[in-house]
Amino acid sequence: MLQTACTKPQATGATILPFAGPRASTALSTAPFGAQPAARVPAARPSPERIMPRERLRTHGPGALSDIELLAVLVGSGLPGHGVFEIASALLHHFGSLRVMLGAQPEAFDGLRGIGRAKAAKLAAVLELARRALAEQLDDQPLVDTPGAVEDYLRLQIGTRPQEVFVCLYLDVRHRLIRSEESSRGSLTRMVVYPREIVRRALMLNAASLIVAHNHPSGAVQPSASDRRLTRVLRETLALVEVQMLDHLVIGTRDTYSFARNDWN
Repeated sequence: MLQTACTKPQATGATILPFAGPRASTALSTAPFGAQPAARVPAARPSPERIMPRERLRTHGPGALSDIELLAVLVGSGLPGHGVFEIASALLHHFGSLRVMLGAQPEAFDGLRGIGRAKAAKLAAVLELARRALAEQLDDQPLVDTPGAVEDYLRLQIGTRPQEVFVCLYLDVRHRLIRSEESSRGSLTRMVVYPREIVRRALMLNAASLIVAHNHPSGAVQPSASDRRLTRVLRETLALVEVQMLDHLVIGTRDTYSFARNDWN
């Protein structure tokens, strides 16, 4: 709820073949004398799911891999008695989804089997790269023309946060991104937002308009009465300094609510 602040192999036994002919043979055999050599059994081909995911990725591309296989590539290796697929599957099950897992803070991996600090850092790096790739899509183009990219960026940025976060995207006269900033951070259900600070920052950045957004940690995106009140106050306050608020987005894990698309209701 928003509030406005107005092991080694073992050796096998060996027998020496008896004298055969004018010269002694020193050949060693593990089979009894006179026994026929065992027929060679062809090695079984590994099932597709047991082929290491790195090889499948090189051969078929990343799109051919399942979520668990892609995660196994990131995890890299297993533990004695626990293969990399088992660890990847348990990791995905623990968090419930890839989005939640990649949005988790590094300390969320503490104590999880097969995930040490190095692997947790690798997962955090992947998330940051994804964020930066989405942020690049927002550069040098009007954000009003790419609402899907804006929502994808915000979902990745704040959609899985365990506490409410209020974000402002400051835009120039052509609706291109100047800067994305966190304006406030609260608890699971409560956050205080200061409209005057947002106005001050908009003037400092010479912004002509902005898009604001906050997340609902519960996942539900229906705005509360406090959300609606803040939206009204913030629009009116920004209008006094001729800065347009283009939208207020409520971000969930999967869904998004847009005040602008719902006639600011």
